[in-house]
Amino acid sequence: MLLDTGPLGLVTHPRAATKNEKATLWLRSLLSDGVDVLIPEIADYELRRELLRAGKTRSVAVLDRYKARLGYAPLTTEAMLQAARFWASARQQGKPTA
Repeated sequence: MLLDTGPLGLVTHPRAATKNEKATLWLRSLLSDGVDVLIPEIADYELRRELLRAGKTRSVAVLDRYKARLGYAPLTTEAMLQAARFWASARQQGKPTA
């Protein structure tokens, strides 16, 4: 199973809101049922760039832990991570990216 940015964003959020808790429980149940869960690199990129732009370092750390624990469906990892940093930097400087 591939995690899209929406559920990935919910499970990486450090605050235990009801929606976030439900997403985390859902993911844990998949894992306990033996489902292979992968993080697509593009989802990592899309979520990571926004977390970096917003300065949400705790969520970035959680995302990194999930990336290490779950499988990862790579594109070109270094290129995507660098793209996220470039995007976040441009957005922090008020530059349009689209």
